Amino acid sequence: MINVTQMNETDRQYYFMEKASGHVAKLGEELGRRPTCCVTTFGCQMNARDSEKLVGILEKVGYEIIEDENADFVIYNTCTVRDNANQRVYGRLGVLNGYKRKNPHMKIALCGCMMQEPTVIEKIKNSYRFVDLIFGTHNIFKFAELLCSLFENEGMVIDIWKDTDKIVEDLPVERKYSFKSGINIMFGCNNFCSYCIVPYVRGRERSRNPKDIIREIEGLVADGVVEIMLLGQNVNSYGKNLEEPITFAQLLQEVERVEGLERIRFMTSHPKDLSDELIEVMKHSKKICRHLHLPLQSGSTKILKAMNRRYTKEQYLELAEKIRREIPDMAITTDIIVGFPGETKEDVDETIDVIRRVKYDNAFTFIYSKRTGTPAAAMEQVSEEQVKEQFDRVLKTVQETAREQVSRYQGHVFVARYVNCIDSFYMTGDVLCRYYVNSYKRFWDKYRFDIFDTSRQSTMYVKDIVLSWNRNNKDVLQRIYDDYFHKTFGSFCFLFNPNLKLNRKARYARLKEITDIFMDDISCDGIEINHPIFKCMKKKNYRAIYVRIVLHILKHKFD
Repeated sequence: MINVTQMNETDRQYYFMEKASGHVAKLGEELGRRPTCCVTTFGCQMNARDSEKLVGILEKVGYEIIEDENADFVIYNTCTVRDNANQRVYGRLGVLNGYKRKNPHMKIALCGCMMQEPTVIEKIKNSYRFVDLIFGTHNIFKFAELLCSLFENEGMVIDIWKDTDKIVEDLPVERKYSFKSGINIMFGCNNFCSYCIVPYVRGRERSRNPKDIIREIEGLVADGVVEIMLLGQNVNSYGKNLEEPITFAQLLQEVERVEGLERIRFMTSHPKDLSDELIEVMKHSKKICRHLHLPLQSGSTKILKAMNRRYTKEQYLELAEKIRREIPDMAITTDIIVGFPGETKEDVDETIDVIRRVKYDNAFTFIYSKRTGTPAAAMEQVSEEQVKEQFDRVLKTVQETAREQVSRYQGHVFVARYVNCIDSFYMTGDVLCRYYVNSYKRFWDKYRFDIFDTSRQSTMYVKDIVLSWNRNNKDVLQRIYDDYFHKTFGSFCFLFNPNLKLNRKARYARLKEITDIFMDDISCDGIEINHPIFKCMKKKNYRAIYVRIVLHILKHKFD
């Protein structure tokens, strides 16, 4: 009899993987085929890395990984940074319920940041009782053990930890890309920005041992990886809680010594503790990519104080100037929040001033999302009308400065080993992407706020489509269809702003306008209101209409 309680955690989970393999094999005999599984990821690069770990374990125990959510086992790795991320999950669960009614063997699991919210758990227990397994961010390493519980017990399995100090190494990972990989160097966050829920759902900062990080990178390089991205909520804080403290800059120097590794990226850097040492290391490095993501959030010192960002406008500008001076070819990108409680037009003017002075190569611009449990949720909120007006001003300025930055390279030709058309914001290799092609700009300027969901996902979604059309590359289009559309359509729950008061006729007209813009550079017949793709309008299924429009366009483009 094996006593699993006396095993170290890694060996313990491999024991449960072996046990889970038996359950999956038995299921395969009942089905007469290999059981299938689909893992869908919401959120950041850290979530994506967590999903690779889940996939690694699932393949180890015998599941076949597919993209179709009509699978025997479906896992949603959730994000809760913004409310619309939660709403996308709820919308997708409704679809899964229909699949499960037709497939009695189907299991549904929810994990990730969203599951760390008690109110979410209660809602799922009451309204989505068909979900089989729920676990959070702190016990993802227990996935194999939870799989066994799922097979061996009736009813919903819930395993949520409030916090943890555990870091479990050497579990299976299945990478999405052969040439690049994310590497967790730390977990959690200690910053507690007043608008952010991450410290509450990811826990306090925990740094991995540098020897374990280097060992993992060496293994990846031996397997063909040439580019790694070091991941952490605030990589600048890395190493502070280790028994033998080490700075992030020192870790980068160790990583650079790994033979065979060609490119190093990292995110995210918090401006408050980006050190001169780090700038110096980046300046002299031959492997660290000349890109720094430096979230601003707001250019107003007043708002920054309310956000608990712990730097001023002047300090941020001084830091940006220092980076530009020491590393002139550094691409600087940022995050900006518009509509934070108490924000005025004058505060937004300050943000615009910073954008113009720093001249970001690109920026993720977000509308403030109220998150229950954060200090900002109790502050006086800004009206929706005011937010829209100020957001448009910020976005226009970002576009102007980014276009100016891109124009520096006009006429230059760059050779790329690979272009990642899905994550075009983080272009792989020395690739310059024309972000502001005419069709994209016209679409963006006209419909960005009042129709489309303002999440990062939809932003990239539209941009990648249009850019790829303009590249006129069938292979790229096919890759987008295979790797992106299939996974993203179902999460695009809010094609229209629910607060936008439009009757059916007005929505018809708006859809027709959108379609015309999409079809601007495509040689195929336009889509009229009486076209079959609009049949589902009667059921007000706007997402389905959008899917059909794009598929129709792609079909013609392929043909």
